[in-house]
Amino acid sequence: MDQRIIDLYDDFTHGGMSRRSFIDKLGALAGSAAAATALLPILQNNYAQAQTVQENDQRITAEIVDIPGAPGLKGYLVKPKDATGKLPTVIVIHENRGLNPHIKDVTRRMATEGFIALGLDYLSPMGGTPEDEDKGRDMIGQLKAPDILAYGKAAVAYLKGRPDSNGKVGAVGFCWGGGAVNNLAVNEPNLKAGVAYYGGQPNAEDVPKIDAAMMMHYGGRDERINAGIPAYEAALKQAGKTYEIYVYEGANHAFNNDTNAARYDKEASDLAWRRTVGFLKKNLA
Repeated sequence: MDQRIIDLYDDFTHGGMSRRSFIDKLGALAGSAAAATALLPILQNNYAQAQTVQENDQRITAEIVDIPGAPGLKGYLVKPKDATGKLPTVIVIHENRGLNPHIKDVTRRMATEGFIALGLDYLSPMGGTPEDEDKGRDMIGQLKAPDILAYGKAAVAYLKGRPDSNGKVGAVGFCWGGGAVNNLAVNEPNLKAGVAYYGGQPNAEDVPKIDAAMMMHYGGRDERINAGIPAYEAALKQAGKTYEIYVYEGANHAFNNDTNAARYDKEASDLAWRRTVGFLKKNLA
């Protein structure tokens, strides 16, 4: 697909334009309104594909839980079914559309790797993630930075204090959630490991506050986010932090999202996932 079309969709999904403007510009790039209409199913997420680990998979148990300390905050808690002893825990932080079927599936995948995984719904205090993706994006835009941080900190405290937890908490986030992981790492000393997929970087002056081991994944074509890599890496290095940074050449923003045919990159996604799981197991053991 024409990279200009993927970049246009990226601008739209991150609030850079209205749907009407997006469709008009897509039609201009595609050559006609009919061609734009044909492209939409490829550009948009198809949640029928969001079942890598089925909801009724016999390896896991899943439930919706209330998170103490933040009124209305809920999460999708998934655990290995037959695990014994105390387990490491991971918060899974969604993209800017909320806790959708894809992120729930990622949460289930994390549980099959041996973690207690919490897919945190940052929109739950506002009534929960809606089915309408555009509405979800608009709701994300209404969240206040102090609340976003408070929800993440409440989730860390909840997982750390669970009787089946080993007391070590990590976080993995995607896009908006990747930025939330970076911000949580700056502000939460109890976070032991953070993995940010193509997420916005924190201010360089805040990097010394990070205690967690950090891993970052970026798509090589993601110029918007990648512009912040050099300053972030320089600050991490100068502060003596434990970190790993990977850039997957040829991959786009959101390359991990296997429900999006236009941007998904299986090779990059699989490699990043193996690295992520290994990193979390090492740092949360």
